[in-house]
Amino acid sequence: MPWKVSKLKGGEMGGGGTEAEGTEPSGLVVPVAPSPPIYHEKQRRELCALHALNNVFQDGAAFSRDTLQEIFQRLSPNTLVTPHKKSMLGNGNYDVNVIMAALQTRGFEAVWWDKRRDVGSIALSNVTGFILNVPSNLRWGPLRLPLKRQHWIGVREVGGIYYNLDSKLRCPHAIGPPAELRKFLQHQLRGKNCELLLVVPEEVEAQQTWRTDSC
Repeated sequence: MPWKVSKLKGGEMGGGGTEAEGTEPSGLVVPVAPSPPIYHEKQRRELCALHALNNVFQDGAAFSRDTLQEIFQRLSPNTLVTPHKKSMLGNGNYDVNVIMAALQTRGFEAVWWDKRRDVGSIALSNVTGFILNVPSNLRWGPLRLPLKRQHWIGVREVGGIYYNLDSKLRCPHAIGPPAELRKFLQHQLRGKNCELLLVVPEEVEAQQTWRTDSC
């Protein structure tokens, strides 16, 4: 695989490590189930849309650069909201149109979240994952440039804990349980030029069951 992948246990993420065994005050050794492995695809070129998709699906074979490039090329220019000319070379920087079309090939939809709504109304149990579009610093090797570009990141629940699977991170960052996820999303959405997509199965989108309210 051309990019680096991390399959880490919960204890390797600085989130309060998980050991194979625990000891009660009485001295009794109690086995503790290890955290499940987490798939984390790291940044390569400008393929953050690809990484975000694969990280949300927890599968490095879910999508490929060739798949996204084919989708980009077959989309009519009239349907593109924010086309990126660089994508014609297959280097990445894919926009929301490509992400939406890619999800549809696997029976999923991307639901744009209206930032005026309360994230408390997201029915988390019906949402497969989240993809955020956020400003990110540009780098030239080890140097951070005083410029920003939009960047796609994936967020997904694994083993009851939500993780920030940003491909620019060295390893997955534990966000926490649902209450902490909602705080994280609310904080991100307060930022300038941040957008949120809910990744949901087609039937969830059709029935609007990705939300707990009806208005």
